[in-house]
Amino acid sequence: MSTPGSIYSDSITRYTLDLKAVKTQLFWSSMLRLLVFLAIAFSVYFFWSSTRVVIGSIILGIVIFLILVTRHSKIQYNKAKLKALLKLNETELKVLKREFSELPTGEIYKNPEHEFSQDIDIFGQHSFFQYLNRTALKEGQDNLAKKLTSNSIDKIDAKQQAIKELAEKIELRQNFAADAKLVDTDVKASSIVNWVNSYSAFVPRWMSWFPLVFSVLSVVMISVYFFNFITGAQLLLWFVIGLGITGAFLKRINQLSSHVSQAQSTFQQYFKLLKMIEDAELKSELLRSFQSQIQSDATKASEILKRLSKHIDGLDQRNNILLGIVLNGFMLRDLTQSLKIEKWIQAHASQVQNWFEVIAEVDAYNSLANFHFNHPDYVFPVIKQEGSFTKTKGAVHPLIPPNDAVRNDFEIKDNEFFIITGANMAGKSTFLRTVSLQIVMSNVGLPVCATSCEYVPTMLITSMRTVDSLADEASYFFAELTRLKYIVDQIQTDKYFIVLDEILKGTNSTDKAIGSRKFVERLVKANAIGIIATHDLSLCKVAEELPQVQNYYFDAEIIDDELNFDYTLKEGICKNMNASFLLKKMDIVE
Repeated sequence: MSTPGSIYSDSITRYTLDLKAVKTQLFWSSMLRLLVFLAIAFSVYFFWSSTRVVIGSIILGIVIFLILVTRHSKIQYNKAKLKALLKLNETELKVLKREFSELPTGEIYKNPEHEFSQDIDIFGQHSFFQYLNRTALKEGQDNLAKKLTSNSIDKIDAKQQAIKELAEKIELRQNFAADAKLVDTDVKASSIVNWVNSYSAFVPRWMSWFPLVFSVLSVVMISVYFFNFITGAQLLLWFVIGLGITGAFLKRINQLSSHVSQAQSTFQQYFKLLKMIEDAELKSELLRSFQSQIQSDATKASEILKRLSKHIDGLDQRNNILLGIVLNGFMLRDLTQSLKIEKWIQAHASQVQNWFEVIAEVDAYNSLANFHFNHPDYVFPVIKQEGSFTKTKGAVHPLIPPNDAVRNDFEIKDNEFFIITGANMAGKSTFLRTVSLQIVMSNVGLPVCATSCEYVPTMLITSMRTVDSLADEASYFFAELTRLKYIVDQIQTDKYFIVLDEILKGTNSTDKAIGSRKFVERLVKANAIGIIATHDLSLCKVAEELPQVQNYYFDAEIIDDELNFDYTLKEGICKNMNASFLLKKMDIVE
């Protein structure tokens, strides 16, 4: 049976051989272009006395050279895409070995005021986002971060089906990612959308027919020149007239050319990405909805966007000085291409944002599907509408290496609150983050690191890493109170799973004990569900008075003068603490 690792290794071997072949093609393509150039130079040198032969040789040579340039560009693109595919598979092999520190951290998405993003290592170095994210576009990365933080519990079944289906389509996913990697990231897609929607046309409408008439007349003028009916000076005068007409609009043409040239990479790659989405055989409801958003018109979105890309390519030919001068002097080429671009913008500007959003969605789902593909032993939560909030067996944090993982079983019923005690480093905080991340993953539609899982969709809210603000002159204690007030306000209107880690750390132990107890009582009274980890054993007495509260703990043992942890969740209250032992063990105290 093929494993993700073996599939990636086989792909690397295949793409390496393909890349070698493409490099050979590029070499011979370069040699052929050189031969054409030498042939043109040879004709000009030996037939210099015959103006007509020289002009004919140059025109024919330019046509052949342009064909070869186009062919060479396609080979170069194949080379770039193969390199991208190689990089993708090499990255996956590294991540399977837990080597992902060089991937984007998502630090910019941290938000201390968010329900949970600050607390559970969603973003940052060695975070879940860094482990998960394989988006190729900035917009896709933003979309993925939004999914992880949206706290949305809608349509989880549909999300799961989309991830399952896309995970099986590794060729589609990797080709999509490789093409997307080749987009020039200097220009944001949002900037392109804004420019398209605010564009003001400048080419007169009569230019829709005038360049064609002028081009036909130019062909006539060149023909009669070759038959000696007009002189070279007369042909040159006609050529200068053509340049003059184009020159009257030169400033606006230059501005248009500058904008579309910057966006050309995006348009070139996006029409390919749209075509992949359109052509894919998809069955899941969510993925088919993406297809329907780009297939509402008689003409496919990819074809419409491809048409614009060709118009931009046509305008870009002006950057070849010799070719640009000839085409503008005889055909008014810049005005023709500018008008085509303006007509396209007028007809399709309103659709561009929707197309770009679909591409960003698929880019984000590629990452989610890739995660599922890399973890075939993870399970999709069985979504329930009532019953226990979660009933999970064999749960572990996905970022813990499998060989080091200790799995735990737990069941948290509706309106039930866990108080977890335990020694330092025994596993309390890791368990809190495991449960929290499992909720986030479940809501996004991902499989979770467990042997089985039943789950009633619930939003998540945490208070684990409160920070003070020197800028706002807010103390740590006030910042913590503000966070707790935020939680109380939120649960008034929505159902949340609450995760707390050692609350009220900014006050004395007696005040902390009283305040923590009253806060837990307030949450239980509001029918909240959740977990609180604490070192304060007095808080565990709440369970004697409130049946909704259950005590659990993580233990530590001193064996042969060494501290040992089993990282296993147990029912009851922890009796063994390790601070004094560690102080003495590390020679901090006697």
